[in-house]
Amino acid sequence: MKLPFHREPQKPKDSFKIMHTEANSAEVLADRISEVLRQIPAHRPIVLICVGTDRSTGDSLGPLVGTQLKKYNIQGLHLYGTLDHPVHAMNLNDTLTIVHQHYNNPFIIAVDACLGQLTSVGCIQLGSGPVKPGAGVNKELPPVGDIHVTGIVNVGGFMEYFVLQNTRLSLVMSMAEVISKSFYDAMSGLKRWTATSLARID
Repeated sequence: MKLPFHREPQKPKDSFKIMHTEANSAEVLADRISEVLRQIPAHRPIVLICVGTDRSTGDSLGPLVGTQLKKYNIQGLHLYGTLDHPVHAMNLNDTLTIVHQHYNNPFIIAVDACLGQLTSVGCIQLGSGPVKPGAGVNKELPPVGDIHVTGIVNVGGFMEYFVLQNTRLSLVMSMAEVISKSFYDAMSGLKRWTATSLARID
């Protein structure tokens, strides 16, 4: 099965990028996420879709983030994509259909792994607009997200499927910890959250 990952996107003017090993990376990223969420009307549900699969080390970033956020039990977080119930190429369309059936005008945040330049490996990016899963393997999948958080897990450009399969788990887990902590810090400080929702996609 070809995996839903993408190459490092073009950097928009309002994007943000930080190396995950910086001492305050989670706090800085949380501040940036908070800035975005404060602009979302309270009536719009926030849906986090963590894209990826546990069958590939490099592409497990999304499910790892989702699994860690599930443990935080954040009020009002509508979460899709964990290690137990990943959102991947085979069920992405169904997941998006379910999200739009269950929530009125949701604000969707996509989390995904991507490949990029050597100097960017280990960086976490926050940007406007969707990610395009599958672009790296020439697979037609729908774009996901009003905004996106991506982690550059390895170098792109050559034998990318093999590169993803041989990405270091240590790097991916460290990046997932930073991303999940930043979402926890950003979301737990908002008063708009009133309920917890965890969706399963089998």
